[in-house]
Amino acid sequence: MTRTWHVSSVTDAARARIATARLATAHGVSPTDRARLVSMLTAQLRQCLTKGGAWLLTTRVTTARPGGTRFLVEVTSPNRRPGEFRQPWRLTVACSEEGRLPDSEYVSGDPTTLAEALFGADEDTALLLEKLDEQEALVAFHREELHQTNQGVLALHAELDAAGRAQRDLFAAEQKARKEAENARGRLTFLADASAALTASLNPDAIMRLLPTLLVPRYARTADVWLFDGESDVARGGPRPAAAVVAARRGRPQYAADHPGGLPGVDDQPPSALDPARPLLCVPLMTRGAPLGVLTLSPPHDERWDADDAFMLIELARRAGVALENARRFEHNRDIAETLQRALLTELPTTPGLRLAARYLPATRGLNIGGDWYDAFRQPDGGLITVIGDVTGHGLHAAVMMSQLRTALRAYAVDGKTPGQLLTHLHLFLHHLQPDLYATAVIARFHPHEPTLTWAAAGHPPPVLRSPDGEVRILDAKPGAMLGIPIHQEIADHTAPLPPGSTLALYTDGLVERRAQGIDPGIEQLATVLGGLPPATLDDDIEESADQLLHPLLDDEHEDDVCLLLCHVHSAAGRVTAQLA
Repeated sequence: MTRTWHVSSVTDAARARIATARLATAHGVSPTDRARLVSMLTAQLRQCLTKGGAWLLTTRVTTARPGGTRFLVEVTSPNRRPGEFRQPWRLTVACSEEGRLPDSEYVSGDPTTLAEALFGADEDTALLLEKLDEQEALVAFHREELHQTNQGVLALHAELDAAGRAQRDLFAAEQKARKEAENARGRLTFLADASAALTASLNPDAIMRLLPTLLVPRYARTADVWLFDGESDVARGGPRPAAAVVAARRGRPQYAADHPGGLPGVDDQPPSALDPARPLLCVPLMTRGAPLGVLTLSPPHDERWDADDAFMLIELARRAGVALENARRFEHNRDIAETLQRALLTELPTTPGLRLAARYLPATRGLNIGGDWYDAFRQPDGGLITVIGDVTGHGLHAAVMMSQLRTALRAYAVDGKTPGQLLTHLHLFLHHLQPDLYATAVIARFHPHEPTLTWAAAGHPPPVLRSPDGEVRILDAKPGAMLGIPIHQEIADHTAPLPPGSTLALYTDGLVERRAQGIDPGIEQLATVLGGLPPATLDDDIEESADQLLHPLLDDEHEDDVCLLLCHVHSAAGRVTAQLA
């Protein structure tokens, strides 16, 4: 339904304004929209009255989708020139339904009616102000809530910042602890590896040469070793730092520098007069409570040692002292065993038509000496007994046992026993004398009137026999078991032709056995070398033949001692025997 009012005066404007407000109320326009509508309409009518003339105020209800029902107010001017277009003023608000005015579509100028309209407008204004108060209270609430939120955010930021700092501190502490753990693990690994390297050698000179190479440049810029006896001193010559002398006398580590070291278990000393600008750490090499020498170190790259480094260096020096003492004791025992071994080895007898050559070479590494032996002696019937053997174990005990076996063998041979019988008696002798000690041996018997070799073996590498034409035969007939093992055995004799020009090689396993290859390839190589020796050299110089036989079979270093007994029947032995007969 459309309503229209003519407005040309203030009264017309007031009456139209009141009617529009009442009509908006009737159409269900909300108080807020109604107050906004009346306020804007009043301002527009004021402008129209200022311009003058007559104006038309029109209201109607429109229906449009999706906006729904709308209440439209439009103000236009009926005074338009032909062809002139004026844009009308329009305002729409939402309404709920189409309604009618309760009394009349016009409002009279009666004061009562105007008062009611004014009161109605005041009510709308009051309602609007009440809503504004509610909105203002709501805004204040949200403002306070926002303030509290901001305070919470600031507090959260502060907590996060504190947590971040704490986390950074924890990370730094963790990195520091990890670095310290890695350094500690590195020291322990170094100490273990260095200790293994020091104890692996039984040569004092090698240990003293190795010690500086282990420490430089990781833990020291320079490392000097001073041994008191001077026999293995790799730093001999020149004066010693005073701190090293003090360390030797007191048996305590000394630190010489122009500043205190503060190292645990280390005494501070003035800087060395030999080199005042260089700090020195002098650690005694202790063993059994007495120093063997002094290890003098300077810090790497002009840095200082910390307490952990000093503790590790002192412990390494202690272990080096123990390794040095063990090496010296080993060399002492080795020298005694070798001296005893050589003193007990027999001087070979001379026999017409038979050439003998013997070689004994002690092991170059380890204490593997004292067990190998050889012997050669005559029996009452004119036969010659040659023997080569090996006692299990090494050192002084093996050398002593070897001498007892040698003496017992000579005693048993007086009765003219054969090689097999001699080994059988040695087996019983060793089993009752030393139940936990064993031996191997080969005995060969030569007789000037018999062109036959008689031999017997007990757990020993087989003899190698070369015929006059250079053909080589390994005498590997079934041998007996090792001497001294807890079994009963009768060791048998074996024979082989022995024409003039024949050569027999008796040897111990140190000559042919290698860890990586075993013993069989070594025996084959020995047979090959023996077969290649010149017959003239064997007849004329048996000693040179023995050297030629050893040279291709041995390296410069060997881990076991070596015995070789080379027996050669001269090519003219048959004629000499016939002439004697």
